[in-house]
Amino acid sequence: MYSMTPVAGALLLLACASAIAAPVSPGAAPGSLLLQSRELPKEFEQHFFDVPLAVRVELDQQFLGEAMIVLGRDDRITLLEFTDTADSKISPTERDNWQQILQNGMALGGCERSCPSRLLALHYSLDSSLVSILTENVERGTDLQRYYEHPEAGSHGLIVDNQLNLTGGQDENLGGRYGLQASASLGNWTQALNLQVSRLGGTDTSLRHAVHELYSQREMQGDFLRLGFFTPGSDGLNRQIRSFGANPDTAVGVMFGSSDSLLVNNPKPSVYPIYVTASRQASVEIYRNGLLINSQPVAAGLQTLDTRPLPGGIYEVEVRLIEDGQTSASSTELVYKPNNWRNADERWRYSTFIGRESKLFSNWEQQATGNPTYGAGLNYLAHPRVILGLSSRKVRDMLQTGTSIDWSLANSTSLYANVYQTQQHGTGMDVQGLYSYGQGSVVLSHNRSWLDNRDTYEILADGTRLRQRTPFVGQTSSSSLSLNHRLSNTRSVSARLAHSQGNLNGVGLDLGWAQRGKLMGSDANWRLSVFDRPGTASTGDKRNRGVDLSLSLALGAPGEQWSASLGTRTARDGSRDNNGSLSYHRDLQGHVLQSVAATVLADTYGVGLSGRGSFQTDAVFGDAFVQRSSFNNNLSGGLNLGSTLAVGAQKMVLSSQHHGRGAGMIVDVETDLEDIRLRADDLTGGSVILRAGRNFVPITAYKNSTLGFDFEGNHPPAASIQPTRTRYHLNKGGVEYRKISVMKTVTVLGRLLDAQGHPLKGHHLINHASRGVSEVDGFFSMEMNTSVPTLEVRYANQLLCRFRLEPDTARQESDVLMIGDLRCTPETLADAVQAAQRAG
Repeated sequence: MYSMTPVAGALLLLACASAIAAPVSPGAAPGSLLLQSRELPKEFEQHFFDVPLAVRVELDQQFLGEAMIVLGRDDRITLLEFTDTADSKISPTERDNWQQILQNGMALGGCERSCPSRLLALHYSLDSSLVSILTENVERGTDLQRYYEHPEAGSHGLIVDNQLNLTGGQDENLGGRYGLQASASLGNWTQALNLQVSRLGGTDTSLRHAVHELYSQREMQGDFLRLGFFTPGSDGLNRQIRSFGANPDTAVGVMFGSSDSLLVNNPKPSVYPIYVTASRQASVEIYRNGLLINSQPVAAGLQTLDTRPLPGGIYEVEVRLIEDGQTSASSTELVYKPNNWRNADERWRYSTFIGRESKLFSNWEQQATGNPTYGAGLNYLAHPRVILGLSSRKVRDMLQTGTSIDWSLANSTSLYANVYQTQQHGTGMDVQGLYSYGQGSVVLSHNRSWLDNRDTYEILADGTRLRQRTPFVGQTSSSSLSLNHRLSNTRSVSARLAHSQGNLNGVGLDLGWAQRGKLMGSDANWRLSVFDRPGTASTGDKRNRGVDLSLSLALGAPGEQWSASLGTRTARDGSRDNNGSLSYHRDLQGHVLQSVAATVLADTYGVGLSGRGSFQTDAVFGDAFVQRSSFNNNLSGGLNLGSTLAVGAQKMVLSSQHHGRGAGMIVDVETDLEDIRLRADDLTGGSVILRAGRNFVPITAYKNSTLGFDFEGNHPPAASIQPTRTRYHLNKGGVEYRKISVMKTVTVLGRLLDAQGHPLKGHHLINHASRGVSEVDGFFSMEMNTSVPTLEVRYANQLLCRFRLEPDTARQESDVLMIGDLRCTPETLADAVQAAQRAG
């Protein structure tokens, strides 16, 4: 860290209080540093040039950050580092861009040629200690960017996601699926491939295969164009419209529609703020459905959480307040960020396709081929609270139509309704309603369908139409009313009343009560549920009535959890089935195994066992389970594997990192440290742990952003990372390559002198690990690579001297190397080269 000397601080205060005007002299342009320095008392001038100064930096009249800089007598400014950017509304990517520009030194005044990032002028004011950066965007207002731009030269790469799923039992044939999903980037076009190979298992041992996607797509601002082999859908609509009957099979053709892929997602806060009260400096963890979705530091006192990074929607989260490494408070809060479509300037959303039903590398006999297929879907924003939908498409010579309405009746009430019909098949409808209040929510759902296939025919290859053998006329329906209510911060109740008609007939009722608290000094979660549901074949067609009480307790080491349950339900023959279970779960750190779990279950039929585990290596991730049934003692199990192959910049990596953000980066880590763990942070969200060797980092497609590298944990080693950040801008499917070096370092303390032994101030000392600036008395302190003990001294962007140090002969205290006085003379340039040759 650089700090401003007390003398420099007094100097700036004095200058602001009593500046003395000075006439402009030859060689000193108005506003130049030399002219401004003449307003200072002469004894303070040496503390103005070539020393670290604290300043405020503005970009186009907007706060960019507090920083430390060095001013040169040649009217050049060099940025050392940003010290505080908390109140800046400018993106970290933009700040990182200007940091890289200014760290190399820039001349003050107007920019005439080779102007980076549309720079117009750069100015420093002594009176206000302000650095002003003006660009061509200064008069273009503060409107937020709506769309991301494509990379100027496009991008290239290939990312292949592989998934293998196997399942089977003691008396069953092995079944499974292999799925390959690939995305590639070629220029500004993205290619996609989806291949599936499956075996159903059981009595069906045939191997089925099919290609579902093989197309090329171009993203534009607000639209997309797709050409090739694809499955027609509703891509591009804001609200999906349901259809009835057969789903569209694959087709060869063209698809065009609305697209948000290039749309900038400007984060918005929750309508209702979330508060926490901390007694000391703490952190907050936010969980959704048991998964951590965000964490942020908070100061002591009543604080409002930053909800802008949270996903959109209306949902509950658990907010945990962590003080001194322990959970001091926990509460359930409602995040209200409705994804309402409110841009009245673009009222239409659409999706269209036209093509010919076809199949590729497919042996599915039921798949349609040869018929023309086409369709369109529309969304219309009739009102900021009302979205209307209409769709029509022809599939297998049957016309499918549908209409919908999405109506936000109030901030806490919404309604969604859908009506759809398919020729020769039937009509369907569904209604969804949501009401949210301070302590909970109510959800109403109803769907109904009228089926009639009396006019449905099977068409043979010669055109003969055969009537269906078993015509069916009837209706099915299901309705439900759900209530979730929070009694307190630790207790909640839930209820669901359902009625169904069709395959399942009758009324069902589920009641639940949950409480979170402490038991024997450990975190505990209780849950009691009572149910009465319609009978099925697995309950002897008798109603399934019962009760279940479960307890989850965090016992033992961190990451360990015990769970137990007791209950009763209806058995297979309609009698009572009293049951109980005991489960153990543990998360593992630093192992190939990520977690293990085991369960013992006892019921009317006997004892059942199950175990599962998840694992991850550098190349593959997955999980596996095995079960023994208490009913017939049969064994069954399953295995799920996944892996990602990335190819780009003539490099290739097979990684266990799950790919889901569109693009990727291959990162090679070179280091002389053992068991090094780094963290790659994407400024658009997400982080990945890096180890020595080759790594894969998923990054966000289309966004021009930065990937930063830092040490994992709170106790970083004495080492440097070069570079600490890198820029990227890729299309979907694009892959880039970077190499970073992590080397041991020591802190070098010394003094820089000239040939006559006078201190040299304001000289920049640079090595592979860091850079420093000599103070007024010539002293400097900086980090240095132990494997490359060289220093370069520059002044006014000129190389003055170079040193090759001898760490073994210098005095060292802990991680600080005392190198004493260094005389900077031109002869050291040749001496350093000769020393390097001898060392080599």
